[in-house]
Amino acid sequence: MPQFDDVHQQAYSSTLGMWLFLVTEVMFFGGLIAAYTVYRARWPEEFAAASRHLLWPVGFVNTIVLLGSSLAMALAVRAAHLGRDRETVRWLVATMVLGTAFLGIKATEYYIDYRENLIPGASFRVPAEGHGEAGAGHGGETAASLDPGHFQMFFVLYFFMTGLHAFHMIVGITLVGIFAYLVRTKWFSGHGGTQVEVIGLYWHFVDVVWVFLYPLLYLIDIRP
Repeated sequence: MPQFDDVHQQAYSSTLGMWLFLVTEVMFFGGLIAAYTVYRARWPEEFAAASRHLLWPVGFVNTIVLLGSSLAMALAVRAAHLGRDRETVRWLVATMVLGTAFLGIKATEYYIDYRENLIPGASFRVPAEGHGEAGAGHGGETAASLDPGHFQMFFVLYFFMTGLHAFHMIVGITLVGIFAYLVRTKWFSGHGGTQVEVIGLYWHFVDVVWVFLYPLLYLIDIRP
């Protein structure tokens, strides 16, 4: 006995399943953002100083790259629904390339943070001055006046949230690559329009998470 009555029921079930999964992801990232908000309210000086130490122009470039990947994915979904297999594969590969570029830029940023001793742990140091303005923070606070533990807590949350986002990116790139191969080999019945649309929902969710993380972590405390 077939699992579904027809392809429309199968498409509905696949889409509903992905939406239910994304709801759980929204609750998870929402909890992290709520935790960040609470800690930020408790230690505003340390979090503001630490935030200004991040490289917001690099984050801006990454935001543009990720939005470009979201556009490529949308075009892949459109091509799949129109039955244009080669075009679908090209846009899926473009999505993978832009996603990989995002991770490469993020890894470079992590390396700079490592060089600045901003990785939480025994070697963590509150910078006297750096590529941001943490040495003379908002409201006239200096590095010496900041609580190192509270300053470090910002980077604990920063690395956890951005690292978790990067993990979702890696999963997404892997899935997009598998789907590109399956479309190319005509593995799907039809042209894989529903399947590509479902993975597109996941990819757009990952993009939306970054759109929230970028202003929250990088932009709030930028000085005019």
